[in-house]
Amino acid sequence: MEEALLNFSMNTGIYGIMSSRWGWPIMESVHFFGLCLLIGTVGLFDLRMLGFVKGIPLSAMHKLVPFGVAGYFLNVITGTMFFTTAPDQYLYNPAFQTKMIFMAGAGINMLIFYLFFFGSVKVTDAGQQVSNRTKLIAGISLLCWLGVICAGRLITFYRPPAYWCFWCG
Repeated sequence: MEEALLNFSMNTGIYGIMSSRWGWPIMESVHFFGLCLLIGTVGLFDLRMLGFVKGIPLSAMHKLVPFGVAGYFLNVITGTMFFTTAPDQYLYNPAFQTKMIFMAGAGINMLIFYLFFFGSVKVTDAGQQVSNRTKLIAGISLLCWLGVICAGRLITFYRPPAYWCFWCG
């Protein structure tokens, strides 16, 4: 698996970009920007569903969600670049595995929201509340994204042993 991921990275030019002097730091910045877009929009939408900022209709706030989706795709692209350039640093990393679990939870939660709850949410006017079940979905979303952020930050602290890393001292 490691070899296949590393070969993908090398054959697509990702490895060359990420191994350059500024490749990794620039992609980290882009990754963080994507996260800001995602949490800044989806997080705000979730907070509104939980009852905060009641003066804004949910339909108006939902117009920001495409920016969050763009941020998510920035994160998928840059995350793939990190993962394929140093697969041994991610595959066996419990923080990375935890991050992926939280991302899967957020994705499943989003599917449930759009399949079963969005119809009533999109007609919620300013000052109105959503159902308690919808609030639960919003809370789960926030918790999942908080888990993604925390686990993502911990990835650098739970690196596999140095002897797994061919460029480490």
